[in-house]
Amino acid sequence: MKFVLQDWRQMASAWFYMVSGMVVLLTLPAVSLAQEIKIGVVNTEKILRESIPAVMAQKKIEQEFQTRDARIKQLSVQAKALQQELESNDSMAEVERRTKERELATLSRQYHRAQQQMREDLSLRQNEEYGLILERINQVIQELAELQAYDLILQLQDSVYRSARIDITDQVIRVLDEQASAAEK
Repeated sequence: MKFVLQDWRQMASAWFYMVSGMVVLLTLPAVSLAQEIKIGVVNTEKILRESIPAVMAQKKIEQEFQTRDARIKQLSVQAKALQQELESNDSMAEVERRTKERELATLSRQYHRAQQQMREDLSLRQNEEYGLILERINQVIQELAELQAYDLILQLQDSVYRSARIDITDQVIRVLDEQASAAEK
């Protein structure tokens, strides 16, 4: 009984592979007659790093946060100076030492609070700017797709392999840069 069941499974498996092979052979001519599909790939990370609008947005954000960054660095310098003073001056009166330790703790809290607030604000601001740029990127991709008759354009960050023939990232960067240059004039 066991051998009969194994023979039946082998026959069913062979039949399945034979039918699958026939289906593939019968559909190959239909696939070759079908219209060629044009696919493009875009690396948005590269665009956000290298395009003129992205670089300008990054510089704009850096300028906006420059004074806050300077203030945070100033708090850090003050805290380090106070810490060194506490460590180097052993002859300090106990009351004065406690006062300076409280002052150091306050400075440390201000520093960490300011740093955290700046990180949050910076992240929010970057998301706003990059959101606008991503909208422009999507518009450019849409225009290129219609202009060059693409059937599918994928946004890929990192892929194991993609042919340079289907990568249109540089085209998108070129169009964005041209638009940015035209807008400046």
